[in-house]
Amino acid sequence: METYPAAELSTILIALAVFAGAVVSGFTGFAFSAVAGAVLLHVLPPREAVPLMMVCSLLVQSVGLFSLRRQIEWRGSAVLIAGGLLGLPPALYVLLHADATVFRIGFGIFLVLYAAYMLLRPALRGFRGPGGPRQDAVVGLAGGMIGGMTAMPGAVLAIWCDLRGLGKERQRGLVQPYIAAMQLAALAFLAVRNGLPGELVGDIGRSLAPLVAGTIVGLALFGRVNDFLFRRIVLGVLLVSGFAYVI
Repeated sequence: METYPAAELSTILIALAVFAGAVVSGFTGFAFSAVAGAVLLHVLPPREAVPLMMVCSLLVQSVGLFSLRRQIEWRGSAVLIAGGLLGLPPALYVLLHADATVFRIGFGIFLVLYAAYMLLRPALRGFRGPGGPRQDAVVGLAGGMIGGMTAMPGAVLAIWCDLRGLGKERQRGLVQPYIAAMQLAALAFLAVRNGLPGELVGDIGRSLAPLVAGTIVGLALFGRVNDFLFRRIVLGVLLVSGFAYVI
């Protein structure tokens, strides 16, 4: 049986993690860190893994923004982003100064229960409550606060879009710019607060090929599924992400 040196095995695992995260994020528009982080946080130290996930996620979002530019709803996203930017600083402060483990576990349990219920539910009826900028701002704020502590800002928006019964194009049109803005703001905050690790450039260079390949696969899959299947897959991603936070 062939064995690999530790450094080579680490490189292979990083590539597989980045590829898997890019496929899921390219398809659903979110959850890169939830998927890739399950491996990267075991292979790399957190100070190196977290910035790498942020940069890779931002690159996937950038490709998605360009590929789906006709579906992007900039005006609707702007309100969500404004709320998210307000929620990000206190969340990052808690992350840096307190133990957010209990919160992550609680949020993971919520994701598991929500996704399991919605997958088992026979039919989805769109939420008929009042909508508008205020409601979107609150959702964006919640996404920013939760994303700052879980590295998954898109989960709240995915749930909100699911409750509203939005189709896959409209969901991606709202979620894609939001996650890109949150990742960019979090990366800037981290760079100013703690600086970026010197290994980041090399890690990005080694991750580019699987990142590009995974993003292409994810976007191709997105174009081949209908709204019903897209929703089921998104709920499945939320379910698996929830389990990842709990375990």
